[in-house]
Amino acid sequence: MSSSTSLPCPLLPRPPAHPHHVLHCCEIIHPPRDGGIRYRGLTPEEVQSVRFLPFDYEIEYVCRPDREIVGPKVRKCQRNGTWTAMGHPSRCLRTCPKMHLSLENGQAVARAMERVPVEGTWTEYSCNPGFRLLGSARSNCTKLGRWSTPKPVCERECPWGLGISGVGVQVSVGILGWGSRTLWGCDPGQATKYLYELLYNDPIKIILMPGCSSVSTLVAEAARMWNLIVLSYGSSSPALSNRQRFPTFFRTHPSATLHNPTRVQLFKKWGWTKIATIQQTTEVFTSTLDDLDQRVKEAGLEITFRQSFFSDPAAPVRNLKRQDARIIVGLFYETEARKVFCEVYKEKLYGKKYVWFLIGWYADNWFRIKDPAINCTEAEMAEAVEGHVTTEIVMLNPENTRSISNMTSQEFIEKLQKRLGKNPEETGGFQEAPLAYDAIWALALALNKTSAELVKKGLRLEDFNYNNKNITDEIYRALNSSAFEGVSGHVVFDASGSRMAWTLIEQLQGGVYKKIGYYDSTKDNLSWYNNDKWIGGAPPADYTKVITTFRFLSQKLFISVSVLASLGILLAIICLAFNIYNGHVRYIQNSQPYLNNMTAVGCTLALAAVFPLGLDGYHIGPGLFPFVCQARLWLLGLGFSLAYGSMFTKIWWVHTVFTKKEEKKEKRKTLEPWKLYATVGLLVGLDVVTLIIWQIVDPLHRTIEVGGVPHSLFEHRCVTPPPLFTLYSPWPGIFYGFKGLLLLLGIFLAYETKSVSTEKINDHRAVGMAIYNVAVLCLITAPVTMILSSQQDAAFAFASLAVVFSSYITLVVLFVPKMRRLITRGEWQSEQQDTMKTGSSTNNNEEEKSRLLEKENRELEKIIAEKEERVSELRQQLQDRQQLRSRRPPAPFYQPSLPLVRCLVSEQADKLGRGNCDGSRVHLLYK
Repeated sequence: MSSSTSLPCPLLPRPPAHPHHVLHCCEIIHPPRDGGIRYRGLTPEEVQSVRFLPFDYEIEYVCRPDREIVGPKVRKCQRNGTWTAMGHPSRCLRTCPKMHLSLENGQAVARAMERVPVEGTWTEYSCNPGFRLLGSARSNCTKLGRWSTPKPVCERECPWGLGISGVGVQVSVGILGWGSRTLWGCDPGQATKYLYELLYNDPIKIILMPGCSSVSTLVAEAARMWNLIVLSYGSSSPALSNRQRFPTFFRTHPSATLHNPTRVQLFKKWGWTKIATIQQTTEVFTSTLDDLDQRVKEAGLEITFRQSFFSDPAAPVRNLKRQDARIIVGLFYETEARKVFCEVYKEKLYGKKYVWFLIGWYADNWFRIKDPAINCTEAEMAEAVEGHVTTEIVMLNPENTRSISNMTSQEFIEKLQKRLGKNPEETGGFQEAPLAYDAIWALALALNKTSAELVKKGLRLEDFNYNNKNITDEIYRALNSSAFEGVSGHVVFDASGSRMAWTLIEQLQGGVYKKIGYYDSTKDNLSWYNNDKWIGGAPPADYTKVITTFRFLSQKLFISVSVLASLGILLAIICLAFNIYNGHVRYIQNSQPYLNNMTAVGCTLALAAVFPLGLDGYHIGPGLFPFVCQARLWLLGLGFSLAYGSMFTKIWWVHTVFTKKEEKKEKRKTLEPWKLYATVGLLVGLDVVTLIIWQIVDPLHRTIEVGGVPHSLFEHRCVTPPPLFTLYSPWPGIFYGFKGLLLLLGIFLAYETKSVSTEKINDHRAVGMAIYNVAVLCLITAPVTMILSSQQDAAFAFASLAVVFSSYITLVVLFVPKMRRLITRGEWQSEQQDTMKTGSSTNNNEEEKSRLLEKENRELEKIIAEKEERVSELRQQLQDRQQLRSRRPPAPFYQPSLPLVRCLVSEQADKLGRGNCDGSRVHLLYK
C-alpha cells in the first residue's frame, strides 16, 4: 500500500481511519425500480447529502413487500472505485404464492427460481405412483404476481375408508384402532369431560376435532401436553391464531380476522385512508380490531378513532359524530347491532356521508326484528342501516368447479339435504357442513402424506403415542402444507394454522342484501360485480376534505369603490385648481391656501391608495405583490400626513395663539406661514424616514392566510416578518400608533378652539369639523377592520370606504363653502376690479373696524382697571378720615367727597355708537 495520504471522500460521514490509508471512493448508485437501498450507519438526512462512499462500504438492496430481489442483494465498494458485481443487475420482481411449489402426493420442480418464486419462474408437476394428475402439468409466475394456471391435484382413492356419519357430529378414521373423535357443542365443561375420556381410554387418539371457539381454546391449549394435533371446523376466534399458545392447532373455519384483508382491500378500492371503529367489549372483537389496526398501518391507512362499549352504545356513537367519523367499522353481535343503529338514527350518523362495515353473519332481517331494548321503529332502523356493507366468510364454493372429492359445491349440498331429510335451516351447524367435510379431507390427505414420509424413516402411524413428538411433527408438516380444492373452496392454511378462504361482500340496497363482490385472500384477487349503489351517487369521502382555493376580492365591490375613489380624485383636482386660481382673493388668502392645497394633494394620494388596496392574486402575480404592498403603505401614509397634517397644523396654530395669556397674544399675533409649512414638512418627513427604515429593516411581503373548512380559503395579505429574537415587528405599531396620537390630539385641539374667531385662518372651524370626521372614521375603522380581517370583502369595504368618505368630507367641508361664497357674493370679481384700479386689493372695512374696536376696547379695559384701583384707594382714605373725625369734636365746615368715575368712553367709541354711558363726558358724584 502506498504511504502517501489521500484526501477523504467528499461528504463522507466519518474521517479516514488511518492517516496513511488511501481512501478510494465509490459514487452512490440508484436503487432498482420498486426497491430501495439500505445504507448502514447513515441516517436518512445523511444519505441525502452523501455523494461518495468509502472503500469497503456495503450497501444492501431492499424491495417492496410484494417483490423479491433478483441478482446481487449486497454490493461492496472496491479499491478501484467501483461496486462489486456491477455486471449482474439487481431487480425487484413481483412474487407469486409459494403454494405452487409443493404438491401433495407428487413433486413440483421449479425452474429459474430464486429463494421465492418471482415472475419468470415456472414449475412442472408430477404425481407419485398410484396417483393421477388433475390439472395442468406446468404453471408460470406472471408479471401480475399470479400463476398462469391453477395448481393441479394428485388424485387417488382414499385408502383409509373415510366416511361421514352425521356431518359435524362424529368422524371415524379406521387406522388399526387409532381414531379421532369430534368434540362438538360449545360447553367447555362438557368438552373437558369428553377430552379426558378420549385421552385416558383406548384406543390412542391421533387427532382431536373440536367445534366452536370456546371448546377449541380449551382443547388446543391442553393438546400440546399429549403431542396431539387439533383440527377444528367451526372456530373463528382470532385468539386461536396465537402459535405460541396453540402450537398444534389448525382450522378449516377461517379466523374472524379474515374479514380484515377484505376490509382493507375495499378501503383502498374506494380511496379511503381514515377509518373509525366501534366494538363490543369482547375478546373476539378486540383481537379482530387489533389485527385490523395492524393491517391498515401496513397498507398506509389509519384508524383515527376507536370506541368500545359493554352494553350501552349511546355515548360511543355520539363520540363518533363529534369526531367527524365517516367510514366506520362496527364489530358487535346482532342484538347489540340493533342498539347501535338505533343510536345511529338518533345522531343522524347515516346517509350519503357515512359508510358502515358490519359482520355478515347476521340474519337478513336483523334490523326488522322487534327488540324491546330499543325505542326505534322498523322504518327508522331501515333508514339508518341503508347502504351498509357486510363481509362474510364463504363457506361454500361459489364457483361450479369440482373439488378433490369429485363433487361440486351444489352437488354436495344436494346430497347433504337428501341425507338430512328435513329443513337444513333447522339443523345445527348446517352452514359449517362444507367446512367439516373439507376438514376430514384435509385430515385424510395429511395422514396419507405422513404415512409416506414415515415409511422413509422406518416408522408407521401405528407407532404413535402421546410421547412421540416425531410423528406429531410429521402430521403438523403435512397439514401445514395442505392445499386442495374442497367444497368450501380452496383449502390452505396460513402460518398460524387458520384457513385462507374467500370473503363474500354484500351491500344493503333497498332493504335487501345484494352481492357486490368476492375477495380471495390466498390469491389477493377481488372479483367485483360493479353493482354497488350509494345514496349520494358515489362513495363518500372518509373525512371533511379541505379544498385549497384562493379567495379573491369581489370584483363588483372593487369596481364600485374604485369608481368612488376616482370621482374623489376628480373632486380633489377641482378643489386644488379652484384654490390655485383664486389664490389672490383676500378671503382665500386668509384661509392659508397653500395648506389647503396640501390637503387636496393628500386626499388625492389617500384615494389613490384604494386601488392597490384592492389588488390581490386575481390581478397580479406573486412577484409584483411586494410592490403593491409597499404602494399601499406609502400612499396611505403620505396622503394622511399631507391631508391631516395640514389641517392639524392650522388648528394647532389657532390653539397656540388664542388660548395663551393676554400678554403673550400680542407677541404671537403675527402669523408666519413658513412655520406652518415647516410643521407639515416635519410630519411628512417623519413618515418618509419611518417608511424607509421599515422597508429596509422589515420589508412587507406577501403571505397566504388560510380561511376555514370545509373549503380552505386562501387569500393574499401584506405582512411584516418579525425580526430576529422578537415575535412581532415593532414598525406597524410605531407607524400607526403615531397616527392615532395625532388623531386624538387633533380632536382635543378642535374642541378647545371651537369658539375662537380669527381672520388669519378664517376656515379653522371647518378644519375642526373635518378633523372630527376623519378621526372618528379612522378610530372606528381600524379595530373593525382587524376584527373582520378573515372576511376579505368586508375588511376591504370598511378600510376603502373610510378613506373615500373621510376624503370626501374633508374636501367638501374645506372647499365647498369657499366656492359658494365666492360664487354668491362675487368677491373674486370685486377683488379683481380693485386690483385693476389701485394696483392692490383694499382691506375689508368691516374687518378693519373690528380690529380697531378690539384695540380700543383693550385700552379702555386697562384705563377702567386703573381707575377702579384709584377709587379703591380713595375710599380707603375716606374711611380712615372718618374714623379720625369720630374721635374729636365735629367742625362746622363743608368738605365735598371725592369724585367717583362712572364710565369712560372715548370720542371714537361714542361716534361709533358703541359707548355705554349717556354721553362722552365724565360724571362725578359728590357727597
